[in-house]
Amino acid sequence: MNYLKDNYKYMHGFGNEFESEALEGALPIGRNTPRFAPYGLHIEQLNGTSFTVPRSAGNRRTWFYRIRPSVMHLPFEKYLSKNSSGGPNRLVTNFNDPNQLEVVPNQLRWSPFKIPKKSDGLEIDFVDGMSTICGAGDPALGAGIAIHIYCANSDMKGRAFTNSDGDYLIVPQKGALRIQTEFGYMLVQPNEICVIQRGMRFRVEYVENPENKEKSQQGEGFRGYILEVFGGHFEIPDLGPIGANGLANPRDFKIPTAHYEDSKDCKDMVDGQYEIIQKFSGELFSAKQSFSPFDV
Repeated sequence: MNYLKDNYKYMHGFGNEFESEALEGALPIGRNTPRFAPYGLHIEQLNGTSFTVPRSAGNRRTWFYRIRPSVMHLPFEKYLSKNSSGGPNRLVTNFNDPNQLEVVPNQLRWSPFKIPKKSDGLEIDFVDGMSTICGAGDPALGAGIAIHIYCANSDMKGRAFTNSDGDYLIVPQKGALRIQTEFGYMLVQPNEICVIQRGMRFRVEYVENPENKEKSQQGEGFRGYILEVFGGHFEIPDLGPIGANGLANPRDFKIPTAHYEDSKDCKDMVDGQYEIIQKFSGELFSAKQSFSPFDV
């Protein structure tokens, strides 16, 4: 396949300690929470583990320095996504609830999932294009997994998504993705994977391949898989008997560099509003705010 040129800058490593700033001097020196942060920024922390977890056990946290506090939004309300069939969202998370499941003892296989066509009057983005295939466990118990598919044909315009239930491992199967996060931008293409950890806000755009431009204009869209884990985080597996040179190494993983978006520069807001869609305990909720969530 033909890979797109990736012009974004990254840091390399897995489970490392990183720092990145979009403006020189934005990071405070010598302390994380000074009384007055540089540029008058607001200080927030995103916890990947309990803050009392020892360093040796993998304490994970990120300090954000934002233009506006992330809590400046209207109250969340229930959100019903649209999909290719025009019905409500088809996400399942609590696999201990028999009312959400259909148990089938037969062996199953399926053809490629249909990508909605714009020519049919359907504009489906990454959030509305997600559907659950299978899984086990319950995010409220902090244990289990879910496997989803996404089939979409439109960018996420004026909206961001955050998952409070677990980490997402996104595997593009058809079409490259430009993913904007609070940490910066990533270009994720087929034969690559991307991890979005719990609580991180992100939005997904479809990146057109110039060689397939004619097809994309016909509404070809993009498709892929998502593995969601409810407890803990993804780790690099031990090498075992295959030796030190097998599988992926920490240097093969790339971390985005800081990029901030102020509201006056944000062209994706709809009627001056940005929509935040949150997945919480298997349900989807929506809230509006008057600024971009990527002002870090």
